Amino acid sequence: MRVRRLDHFGVDVADLGRAERFYTEVLGMTVEMRLADQVLLRHGGGNVALFWKPGRAPGGREQIEDPLGKAHHAFEVSFEDLGAAPGLFAERGVPFHAPIDWGDHECVYFLDPDGNLLELVGYRPR
Repeated sequence: MRVRRLDHFGVDVADLGRAERFYTEVLGMTVEMRLADQVLLRHGGGNVALFWKPGRAPGGREQIEDPLGKAHHAFEVSFEDLGAAPGLFAERGVPFHAPIDWGDHECVYFLDPDGNLLELVGYRPR
């Protein structure tokens, strides 16, 4: 067997409408399908499935203080969009970690409204 690509990943959320607004308005994803207990979102070449879990306790903000080595999902964006992310997140009240420089790319870790740890990665133009 050989995996071709990541088709989608799932994220548990307590408020489906709030999560959909975050992923579409802040991250620019589009809605592919809505069901009673989930929303499938499209981004670039993949998908994110939001699963409604009423009463789900949010993830703690402490994970954003030292995000390296923790389970998360990462999205590639342009280097320009990555540079704008901290300002956008600050405006929207999104918890985030300062950009981390890895040489050929930088990343910004942040939390969605349910405390799921996410990352934006932007590669420097060559």
